Amino acid sequence: MSAAWACVIVVGVGTFALKAVGPVGVSGRKLPAHVVELLDMVAPAILAALVVTETFAHGRSLVIDARLVGVGAGLVAIVFRAPIWLVVLAGAVATAVARLVT
Repeated sequence: MSAAWACVIVVGVGTFALKAVGPVGVSGRKLPAHVVELLDMVAPAILAALVVTETFAHGRSLVIDARLVGVGAGLVAIVFRAPIWLVVLAGAVATAVARLVT
């Protein structure tokens, strides 16, 4: 077995173990209300961080380009309560048009 495969197996087992710790460690117990509130905020915070880094970063540089236009168009669609497919489509079309123009 090569070192790369050994690394893949170790990381896979570690990931499985980490994901199992939560349900096994908490099973049958009620979490405090403040912990539940914090856990409810984790996913939106991670998603927001991902959107920001993918929109404004290129490697280690800050970049303002057509992606910002796409995110803005998606945000406008969200404000008008458009369905998710329309939000994605609006962002894609706005980005494509901005890239075509610039």
